Amino acid sequence: MILVSACLAGICCKYDGGNNGIPLIKELVRQGKAIPLCPEQLGGLPTPRMPAEIKGGSARDVLQGKASVIRNDGADVTENFVRGASEVLKFCQEMGIMCAILKSKSPSCGKGLVYDGTFKGKLVEGNGVTAQLLIDNGIEVMTEEEIEPACLLNI
Repeated sequence: MILVSACLAGICCKYDGGNNGIPLIKELVRQGKAIPLCPEQLGGLPTPRMPAEIKGGSARDVLQGKASVIRNDGADVTENFVRGASEVLKFCQEMGIMCAILKSKSPSCGKGLVYDGTFKGKLVEGNGVTAQLLIDNGIEVMTEEEIEPACLLNI
């Protein structure tokens, strides 16, 4: 069993109310091989919601209380992002899930690259809050840009 970002499964939970559905991931969910979750919704944020980015450090800094996740109107939503990440980790641990496919570039789910906190579309090296927490707890994380369709079909 794997965890997937709910938006990749076609669930309309993106900040703008849309989704990033990928047919292969939708099929894995349909077959019961993947479970979709949205950390931002689990953290109590509505859909749609204002865009947010990590500011003042990395996702690890956010988890340590040294940086924040800020909406583009300046509101601090750090608590929601940390709560959502914690809920996803708890779910993975309870279900024995050791692999996740998460949405690239997201302040929650991104791995390798995330937006820089200026809301100007600039990417920097780093992970989203949920991705970082999962990685720190031994769960393999990849993005939809890294998946190998042939490997997923054999799950």
